[in-house]
Amino acid sequence: MPTNGLITACLIAVAAPLFVCYGALLAAPVGSEDTAVGPPPALASGQAPPLPQAGPLAEPRSPNQVGFPKVLTQYVISPVTLRPARIALGQKLFFEPRLSGDGTVACATCHDPARAFTDGRPVSVGIHGRVGQRNAPTILNALYNKHQFWDGRVTTLEQQAALPITNPFEMGSTSVGEAISRIASDKDYQTRFAQAFDRDMNEQDLLSAIAAYEQTLTSFDSPFDHFIAGEVNVISEAAKRGWELFNSKARCFLCHALADNQRDATLFIDNDFHNIGVGILRHRVGPLAQQAERELAQGQLPDIDSAAIASELSVLGRFLVTKTQSDIASFKTPGLRNLLVTGPYFHDGSMETLWDVMDHYNKGDGIADPWLDKDMQPLALTEPEIDDVVAFLASLTSTQYKEAGDREYARQLALSKVNRPQRDTGRALGPKPRQPPPPPL
Repeated sequence: MPTNGLITACLIAVAAPLFVCYGALLAAPVGSEDTAVGPPPALASGQAPPLPQAGPLAEPRSPNQVGFPKVLTQYVISPVTLRPARIALGQKLFFEPRLSGDGTVACATCHDPARAFTDGRPVSVGIHGRVGQRNAPTILNALYNKHQFWDGRVTTLEQQAALPITNPFEMGSTSVGEAISRIASDKDYQTRFAQAFDRDMNEQDLLSAIAAYEQTLTSFDSPFDHFIAGEVNVISEAAKRGWELFNSKARCFLCHALADNQRDATLFIDNDFHNIGVGILRHRVGPLAQQAERELAQGQLPDIDSAAIASELSVLGRFLVTKTQSDIASFKTPGLRNLLVTGPYFHDGSMETLWDVMDHYNKGDGIADPWLDKDMQPLALTEPEIDDVVAFLASLTSTQYKEAGDREYARQLALSKVNRPQRDTGRALGPKPRQPPPPPL
């Protein structure tokens, strides 16, 4: 996993005025708001999800948050993207259903601010009720990602904004140009584009505006951030024990930190991809990898995007991008903030509760997976230790999602008392099984 040294050296060299600009633009933090939790309502066949409304939680976030990484943010945000007119335009476009093929789906359909910019579904549902293959990741703190999407098929927020607009299972426009043509005669948009970019609207500026808005969606200021800042009594004793387990016996830090030898209390990612044994037994992975090598040999991004969202090839994860066998069924390490509001969990939404997630890791799942990550192994965590790690994860819930997080914690806790489909104490306490060798492709 990468070390922090080079990054830190680069960050320190960045000039301070950017932070001043950012702070002036976003003067006030977003307050608490009653948010939706739990499974969203079922949809009729062929029906797209209802479009979320833009409320207070959709507003750009202030940098005046405890735990906000000032230096890192200076490094990843260009001052030119922070023009207020661009951010306001991007926010409006984020909720604009006319960018979809039939005017029913917007970016916010899968990235609802009330659910910490996710949708609450195992996998996302798009235009005409078409069901994809991937769980919607949060947009919060996406500006810090080295790669976007679960398989890392693009590296910028502009690229990330473009692909869903044209994917037939998401927003379903034939091109970004077609999408922008539906708003081209709108006088308000004409004015907003001119104010934001000093020229007429065009495809690249549309994507840049959405990306500028997404760059303001930071989320920190959790109880854990206050704890790290010195408020030692702001989190429970269970959460404190969970933090210690996170960095030791539970082995979470091996993926959810930038370096193995230094605790990461900020982003909880490693900018890498891992096969953790999710869903591997439900698919014929070897033949699928051979199929992907044939069908995606040219490496065309639209083809990879279509395979990731609309076909069984989705299970191959990072392999769709790299065609490297060690990347088979590997997916990007997600951040851990606001987990109580962003379930269900993993790239396929296959885990309903955080207790299910912990049971999966505790038994070292993936015993028949030839490509299983080397760091996956039985953890021998006891039930109280699992509860402690979940308590720590709950402490990463930002202030504005506290009420929703508290309700969801209670729901998941109650469910964990009666239904633990992933729990296998025998395997959790046993040795690491022998891993089968990868088959030839």
